[in-house]
Amino acid sequence: MKIASVAEVKSQFSAFLKKASEGGPVVVTRNGRPVAVIVAVQDEDEIERLLMAYSPHLRAILERSRQQFREGQWLSEEEFWSQFEHTRPSKGSAKLKKKTAEPGAAADRSRDTR
Repeated sequence: MKIASVAEVKSQFSAFLKKASEGGPVVVTRNGRPVAVIVAVQDEDEIERLLMAYSPHLRAILERSRQQFREGQWLSEEEFWSQFEHTRPSKGSAKLKKKTAEPGAAADRSRDTR
């Protein structure tokens, strides 16, 4: 892990990005105090996990869930699957079908003046 000031990172940003991808996170400091971290990511899934970790909405959901668990308000596996089965659409229900437009249909609609 590397530690660098805002001024250092600002003047050599590309170099610090390379350091983050090769040697781990770079802690960015202002007046000697950490203010940010540069972290390399490998793929979109990793970006999504990182963003979700800092999502206030997701964190609130998780905290409510933890609180409910602490208070004994949880479902057994059997209860969960029973409720899940009741909310699933039945096998005979109509499925949404994706319609494909005929060639030229979009152009015809754009000229429609109704």
